[in-house]
Amino acid sequence: MAERIKTRIPAAEFLELPESNLPRQLLDGEIIDMAAPELTHQDIVLNLGIFFRRVEKANGGKTYIAPVDVVLDDYNVPQPDALYLVPGSRCQPQGSRRLQGPPDLIVEVLSPGSRILDRRDKFRLYQRAQVREYWIVDPEERQIEVWQHDGERYARLGDVFLPGETFTSAIVGVVSTDALFNG
Repeated sequence: MAERIKTRIPAAEFLELPESNLPRQLLDGEIIDMAAPELTHQDIVLNLGIFFRRVEKANGGKTYIAPVDVVLDDYNVPQPDALYLVPGSRCQPQGSRRLQGPPDLIVEVLSPGSRILDRRDKFRLYQRAQVREYWIVDPEERQIEVWQHDGERYARLGDVFLPGETFTSAIVGVVSTDALFNG
């Protein structure tokens, strides 16, 4: 379950907080502490990391999995579950602990406590930051939504993608849902 702490602080202050063993994000200036994710969630994040590493080796770019702070603006520092940066990305390392700027592709894996956060708050944030592609993976329903930015807003690619299906990402090419759900 996500716990919202109601004090609004800027990213610079948030980034000075002591390190935490649990996921901690700053969204619209609010600190959000998250519980450790479920094991299925972790399996999917690991599968995403393996998939993106293969893309990275074939095409270049860089892969990160949670936890990694992504500074999007003065009041937003999310920790996406997985992200992929194309060569020459607008998102670049800022020192050795965080990234700065919008990643090319972000994936959030839904957890019981993060469904609204990922579907509403982060969706709006990533859309506003012009993250080029946003995938929402639902482990319970075993489906993936793919959202692509058209320069103004997100448009959904197709319907939802189920096990046994493929889709074509504008960033990484053909994706088999089985590779993400089953490894």
